[in-house]
Amino acid sequence: MPCNCPVTQPGPTLASTCGGAPFMLFMGLLEVFLRSQCDLEDPCGRPQKPRILPEYDFIIVGGGSAGAVVASRLSEIPEWNVLLIEAGLDEPTGTQVPSMFLNFIGSEIDWGYLTEPEDNACLGETERRCYWPRGKVLGGTSVMNGMMYMRGSQKDYDSWAALGNEGWSYNEVLPYFLKSEDNKQMDSMEQGYHASGGLLTVSQFPYHPPLSRAIVKGGEELGYPTRDLNGPYHAGFSIAQTTNKNGSRMSTARAFLRPFNKHRRNLNILLNSTVTKVIINTTTKTAYGVEVINNGNKQLIYASKEVIVSGGAVNSPQILLLSGIGPKEDLQQVGVPVVHDLPGVGKNLQNHVAFFVNYHINDTNSAPLNWATAMEYLLFRDGLMSGTGISEVTALINSKYADPAGDHPDLQFFFGGFLANCARTGQVGERLDNTSRSIQIIPAVLHPKSRGYIKLRDNNPLSHPLIYARYYSDPDDLKVVVDGIKFALKLAETKALKRYGFQLDRTHVAGCEKFAFGTDDYWECAAKQQTGPENHQAGSCKMGPPSDSMAVVNPLLQVYGIDRLRVMDTSIMPHVTSGNTNAPAIMIAEKGSDMIKSRWLTPEAGFFYTNMPNQRIDRRWGSW
Repeated sequence: MPCNCPVTQPGPTLASTCGGAPFMLFMGLLEVFLRSQCDLEDPCGRPQKPRILPEYDFIIVGGGSAGAVVASRLSEIPEWNVLLIEAGLDEPTGTQVPSMFLNFIGSEIDWGYLTEPEDNACLGETERRCYWPRGKVLGGTSVMNGMMYMRGSQKDYDSWAALGNEGWSYNEVLPYFLKSEDNKQMDSMEQGYHASGGLLTVSQFPYHPPLSRAIVKGGEELGYPTRDLNGPYHAGFSIAQTTNKNGSRMSTARAFLRPFNKHRRNLNILLNSTVTKVIINTTTKTAYGVEVINNGNKQLIYASKEVIVSGGAVNSPQILLLSGIGPKEDLQQVGVPVVHDLPGVGKNLQNHVAFFVNYHINDTNSAPLNWATAMEYLLFRDGLMSGTGISEVTALINSKYADPAGDHPDLQFFFGGFLANCARTGQVGERLDNTSRSIQIIPAVLHPKSRGYIKLRDNNPLSHPLIYARYYSDPDDLKVVVDGIKFALKLAETKALKRYGFQLDRTHVAGCEKFAFGTDDYWECAAKQQTGPENHQAGSCKMGPPSDSMAVVNPLLQVYGIDRLRVMDTSIMPHVTSGNTNAPAIMIAEKGSDMIKSRWLTPEAGFFYTNMPNQRIDRRWGSW
């Protein structure tokens, strides 16, 4: 239903992402229609320019996958004034169309990070730098990711707890996954592992290409069950559930902020504003505000209770370092005054790493992207544009190096081949004669042993930090990805996929000509040349007990040595989870928000609060 909101939304236009006059006309008209609908079926709830108070109870730095959740949960308390600060603008309308999910990479809502030159990865890229897209927009990377809802394995969280992180075992974090979730397919999911009624809608896309089901059948031929990978067992194939509602994207901004923007006067959202540092009393080592650049002007905004940093695995350590919190030598090197020597800030950086195995296939019997499919989407939220094609499929398996009895798969498979952009039918690699299309089977290493780090480039808060991913610095990661490539080759040989005419692209990867195609040496070389850096960055503000000298935050997510300062996002992960990281980021924010409430809501103030989700009781207004 159209509603009163601006027609012009920030960000790139859909039409500007592709060439070709007919296509641009088509997409331009589509975009005008979408804008007139004010975000499809979604209430406006867009943030308006706030009148900034001199002081808030809580300031959240970063409005991404985690920060939007923290702001929403803290502003549930009417007496608390909450400020959310985001460096980017509001999410463009077009991002809510699932089929467009790759169109915004490289746009103005993308930080567009590049790693420093790699020694063992991205060797075929310019200057050996890997590209890291990250969302610079309200909702963060949840605005431009593939929307897959994956929690990871039970062993991920039990291993966190085993490291001394009390309260972070699987059984203790599961309630916080459930707290967010509004699952629209409860009957087909594992009972006891899902919930309805939360703010985050979770469901499969309305449309599934025939090839999606064929891939799942291929997995069954190889002995892998089709199952809910967020249930009690984690190995198998699945058409994944995603964060979508009726065929449109459910970012954390849309799920956790827009429903309340008009009604919560205690929540302010400041966009297009970069936090340059957290203000810290160096005598008491207490955080009490932030310095912000907005429209070229610096201002100080104060927090009476806490500052929460939710910038993600790149920006959170950067903000701490700019605030003088981090390895003393690194800070001195760039001229940042040392407030607290904390050696783990920026260290322990990790990411899944992948390789694209390319195939040519015959016609997939997918509907073309044309006026008919566009109208199907606009009128019914169904069809080609209501999903991400075969990118909705995933699989978790054990490589030969994993413990087969451990239910902790070390390989995840993604599938590429649908991209509604410049190709005539929206298929990746479509040839002009439309007789063959390209498909990718993509193995990703889930438990990387390689570790990177982040440092400041200089003391300019607007400079991108130095990112050293260090992919394949541990050779065991390379062995796992090669084993994953071999599984991809087997999968393509199954009857279910053979009927689509899967033909391996045997073109030698540039730089690997000296190796015989298909040998282990060849695949190792290819993985180094054409590295697939996943977008699941984590670990750079590691959570750990006081005995861990490289820990940045304690199990309450409080920064060591600094009172009233916490970090809440994937950077706190001791080990990256076994799968996509958006759902875990939301869980971390949910759990962290309850930790804050348990500190500041006291019986003396008229509140009683427990650590279990949905158990806060307000003595004056009843249960929330």
